[in-house]
Amino acid sequence: MSDTPPLSPLSPTSRPLQMAHWLLMVAGLVIIMVVVGGITRLTESGLSITEWKPVTGALPPLSHEQWLVEFHKYQQTPEYIEINRGMSLDNFKFIFFWEWFHRLLGRLIGMAFALPFLWFAVKKAIPRGFTPRLIVLLAMGGFQGLIGWWMVVSGLVDRTDVSHYRLAVHLITALLIIAGLVWTSLDLRQLARDPYARPARLTPFAIASALVLLVQLLWGAYVAGLNAGYVASDWPLMNDHFVPEGIMWQGSFWATITSDPFLIHFFHRWWAWVTGFMLLLLSRKAKRAGHGRAATTLLIVVALQIALGITTVLTHIHLHVAVTHQGVGALLVAATAWAAHSIGLNSDTAITPQKDKA
Repeated sequence: MSDTPPLSPLSPTSRPLQMAHWLLMVAGLVIIMVVVGGITRLTESGLSITEWKPVTGALPPLSHEQWLVEFHKYQQTPEYIEINRGMSLDNFKFIFFWEWFHRLLGRLIGMAFALPFLWFAVKKAIPRGFTPRLIVLLAMGGFQGLIGWWMVVSGLVDRTDVSHYRLAVHLITALLIIAGLVWTSLDLRQLARDPYARPARLTPFAIASALVLLVQLLWGAYVAGLNAGYVASDWPLMNDHFVPEGIMWQGSFWATITSDPFLIHFFHRWWAWVTGFMLLLLSRKAKRAGHGRAATTLLIVVALQIALGITTVLTHIHLHVAVTHQGVGALLVAATAWAAHSIGLNSDTAITPQKDKA
């Protein structure tokens, strides 16, 4: 008897390799978006645009009168009244630019995903089983725009900055999109090599590693949202103490560790080593699975990110260093997705039909 070959998800019109390249390009754009978001945050530019206009907002003010209108709107916000009162129009234009550019990139990324997706769908180039996944990624991108505005709104009425909880949701969603794009691209590349390949499994160890990394990223977002990086500029101690002084306990440990700048900073700097250890183990598993490039890339990015984190503290949140730290954090998510994908590829995920045996 002969083995019955599995059904290939590829049709003659499928274009898995081209789609893989497209998704990696979109992932690269999202990483750039994360970097620009970091600049926007560090330059305190995020509240300069007080309205959400998905279509007409793509254009910045084009006349002096239009600039004055936008500036007047900003002058009604708590941030201007309590912090930036007396700001010049030129300084307003600077912070407006970064928020506008951040939103413009979001629009461009939406088009860079939606238009090729539509083209691949019309050409019936999407392999069987991938359309639902792509629709989810597209929906997440659209939802990310809503999350961004939900975040901005939190700083326009009673606060001088945005909610750090909402900022965390905004950042983590972007990083999840990066991971999803990279994982799907890798599945498509595998399919291009072997038309009978199955998607990689998300193994229990990969899930555990991702959760440990998620905690670190979440507290990194809290550090950014509360400017907690500024509470100490020495390392490994914090203001000459291992456990920093100045922690304000707020009724419960959970409330304090998610809202006190000193404790958030302390937790973020030491959980980094737990994260590094877990990702080291993930890298070793990827290497044992025969994916040396994924393993080496993850090790390099982990080491670079830890070094940048320490340097960011020691330079008292120097803009270029801090932005690089956030950008490499996005690359770390991509490298982790690559390594996790590699250990999810095994004999069960790629089945090539065998010839009939006599």
